[in-house]
Amino acid sequence: MARALIKLPASAKRGELIQIKTLISHEMETGFRHSSTGVAIPRDIITRFVATYNGEEIFSARLFPAIAANPFITFHTVATESGTLEFSWVGDNGYAATEQVKITVE
Repeated sequence: MARALIKLPASAKRGELIQIKTLISHEMETGFRHSSTGVAIPRDIITRFVATYNGEEIFSARLFPAIAANPFITFHTVATESGTLEFSWVGDNGYAATEQVKITVE
């Protein structure tokens, strides 16, 4: 299982713009490299990232083989109400990871 790090404020004022930073541990093999014996190394990447705020999608990204290992994604959203932000990563070979973080809006 991958390790995800998520950084965002625990609380914010209503209407405040907040920054969200996510990092997921994943080696991200492009599928273009070959082993020392000449055998192609199969592709193994994260292909999609989705962030939701109380069930509503606020950010998504499609990722391709050029993305770095351990993808770091930063984005912003407006704090509208207290609730849960959920982050999902989906990739090749059945890979899936999900994390949740709560935020309090005053």
